Amino acid sequence: MEWTKEESGFLKTLSNPDKIQAYLDSIDYNPNYECRSPRWVMKKRSAHCFEGALFAAAALQFLGYKPLIVDMRAVNDDDHVIALFKENGCWGAVAKSNFTSLRFREPVYRSLRELIMSYFDFFFNTDGFKSLRSYSLPFDLTVFEPHHWTITNEDLEYIGDKIESLHHFPVISDKMIKGLYSASDSMLNAGLLGSKPEGLFKPKNNNN
Repeated sequence: MEWTKEESGFLKTLSNPDKIQAYLDSIDYNPNYECRSPRWVMKKRSAHCFEGALFAAAALQFLGYKPLIVDMRAVNDDDHVIALFKENGCWGAVAKSNFTSLRFREPVYRSLRELIMSYFDFFFNTDGFKSLRSYSLPFDLTVFEPHHWTITNEDLEYIGDKIESLHHFPVISDKMIKGLYSASDSMLNAGLLGSKPEGLFKPKNNNN
C-alpha cells in the first residue's frame, strides 16, 4: 500500500475495528452517485455506504486483516455493502450507513449468514418496508491491488460492478416475504436518527 506518512499516521490511530467504525460515524454521509477511494474519504471526510465499506476494508487491511467486503442486496431500497473482519473464528462488520441500525457488528457471529441475518430486522426503507433479500460471499479486494484501489483518484464503480455480479444467496423465502411486517414507527425513527435526507432512497409506492 502506498500510503503517505501522514495517512499512515492517521490509520495507526484507528487501531481496532471499533475505532474504524467511530471514524466512519464521525464523517459526513456522501449522497452523490460516485465511488471514491479510501484516500479520497480521508481527504473529504465523507463517504456513502460503498465508499465506507472500502475505507473500512483498507483500514482493516492496515491492521493486518484481509480486506473483505460483502454485498447485501435489497428490493425497493438501496443495497448495502459492509467490510468484514474475523476474530476467534467469528465474524464482525464495519459499515457506513445513512441508517444507524446498519453499521457495526461485534465479532460474535459463527457464520456469515448469522452475521447477515443480524441486519434483517433493521434493514428497511423509509416506508418501514423490510427490504433485505440476499447477500454475496466475502470478496477479497486484494485482487484489485494492481489498480491501487486504496489511493487512486479514479472512480471505483468497477468494484461495485464486480460484487454485483457475484452469486447472491437468498435470506428468506417468497412465503416469508408475503408475511413480513413493517418496522415500527419507533424503530424507523431510531434508524433515521441523524440521517442525511438527500442521501435516502425514495421507495416506490408498491413494496414487493
